[in-house]
Amino acid sequence: MRSKISKILFVSLVVLFISIVVGFASSAASDKPGAMLWAENCGRCHNLRPPSSLTDEQWDVAVLHMRTRANLTEEEAKKIVEFLKAGN
Repeated sequence: MRSKISKILFVSLVVLFISIVVGFASSAASDKPGAMLWAENCGRCHNLRPPSSLTDEQWDVAVLHMRTRANLTEEEAKKIVEFLKAGN
């Protein structure tokens, strides 16, 4: 019985730790400005284009498409689009 309680306590602590780490990582990412998010996320797979290379509408479509592929949050995608549109 004592062993079972220890296992439950251990699993609970692991879950709590993971939740804290994931929450911290999420809040840290959302504190980054759009330019940094753009460079970090888009630059992993693409040669970065100047923001003026597409229209505002084209950036909306491109970022919407890439949001799921790059696993961006809604807030991160919004910041990236705002940064790109500011360059137009």
